Amino acid sequence: AQQAGFQEVPPDGSSDLTPEQDSAIRMIANNLHRLNEAVVKAVEAGITVELMRTARYHDAAGNWGDQLTPVIRPGK
Repeated sequence: AQQAGFQEVPPDGSSDLTPEQDSAIRMIANNLHRLNEAVVKAVEAGITVELMRTARYHDAAGNWGDQLTPVIRPGK
């Protein structure tokens, strides 16, 4: 099974993250790992899973993040 990874690229070349930012990144990485495991299990059970962006969340400071929803197709 393929595993997703994160490569952090700060815009100014520094690697300084606040504890809150570091925690948020770790939460995404952990949850993405679990999501990928669930997708593998679903596919092995005969289900097709497609993740589609359904929204983009923006904050007041110009940051944004994609939000996803699964499109599930039963196997043949």
